[in-house]
Amino acid sequence: MHARPAAVLLPASTADIQEAVSFAAARGLRLVARGAGHSTYGQSQAAGGIVVDMTTLAAVREVEPGHAVVAAGTLWSQVVDAARAGGQTPPVLTDYLATTVGGTLSVGGFGGASHRHGAQTDNVTALEVVTGTGELTTCSATENRDLFDSVRGGLGRFGVITEATLRLTPAFDNTRWYKLWYDDLAVFLTDQSRLVAEARCAHVQGRIVPAGNGSWRYRVELAEHYDRPHPPDDHELLRGLRHTPGTEETEDLTHADFLDRMADGERRLRAAGDWFHPHPWLNLMLPSGTTESFVRRALGTLTGESLGRAGLVLVYPLPTRHLATPLVRRPAGATAFMVALLRTARPGTQHTSIAANRALYGHALAAGAVAYPTNALPMSPEDWRRHYGPRWPDVVRAGRRFDPRGVLAPGHGTQAG
Repeated sequence: MHARPAAVLLPASTADIQEAVSFAAARGLRLVARGAGHSTYGQSQAAGGIVVDMTTLAAVREVEPGHAVVAAGTLWSQVVDAARAGGQTPPVLTDYLATTVGGTLSVGGFGGASHRHGAQTDNVTALEVVTGTGELTTCSATENRDLFDSVRGGLGRFGVITEATLRLTPAFDNTRWYKLWYDDLAVFLTDQSRLVAEARCAHVQGRIVPAGNGSWRYRVELAEHYDRPHPPDDHELLRGLRHTPGTEETEDLTHADFLDRMADGERRLRAAGDWFHPHPWLNLMLPSGTTESFVRRALGTLTGESLGRAGLVLVYPLPTRHLATPLVRRPAGATAFMVALLRTARPGTQHTSIAANRALYGHALAAGAVAYPTNALPMSPEDWRRHYGPRWPDVVRAGRRFDPRGVLAPGHGTQAG
């Protein structure tokens, strides 16, 4: 996706962002905050407008027992390093740590610990925000709650996050990482659900990869953190699971290396060139009862070639009781499944994948799904109204209150008019 802005701001302070928002509002320009640039469909671009490069405001300002205060342009890897120096860690991290705090808090932020702790937006206790009027405001569950609930997961539509207070939990010395292979989709999903329902381990995820000849293999990944010299009980963790016998893989890592486990993969993908290819991703959350049938349908539309050499499918459960951020939508039911089709397309072929995403999105809606909106997916105003459902009036009111001139986040098309 390519869009040429009129200007790019490299802010040296929050006041620079306030001035830029006021400048844009007075001239009818659009402004969008850009973190580390990992959106997949032009969400952090502003044709003819102003792009604010938030990475110039990167700083861990305070780490205390139970919380850290960080600038929004700080990478999660920097947060992890600073927190671990005091024996702490954020409770939820995405698989890839080179995204910014403000970026993931604007969307949700899910990972293998979300079955216990929800999204990253559920683990932020306060925010500093520049609204679409240029006003600098602090907000939390007890102060300016309407803004707090609008900006978390608000896709940048209601304000530019400039600082966040994050919850921290104790860190560990080591992590034991288990990879269990399956040949049957239903068993793969059932075992993940059992692990989550029984709260057996700290980390649960699943992935689906091509097995050749049009078939697929399924891998449950679970992990347990521990301090030396008290490793986890393998027998107890794997008790009753129905993976293919003899396929277990176990690896002991430092806790820090486990959290940053994508780093080696990133280096390989950069060296091979795949990192720089289009990534027409589709991320959805489905009710548990329709997940199996939808995944079968989705896999029927994919081949190893259309998924891409570096592509994969992620499928893992999320108990909805832990998902409390109002604008991070979730499907009905006690358990949702994140289903992420992470394609890597050859340059020039991504439009085929985007069209496929649109078709699958229609089937997903019929199955009771909601989008996790980090997608390469065309969305009309009606699509956004459907996405937010009963929350749509809240979106309209927040837009009129916090961004009355429609300055912010043009790339999402969520303006209420």
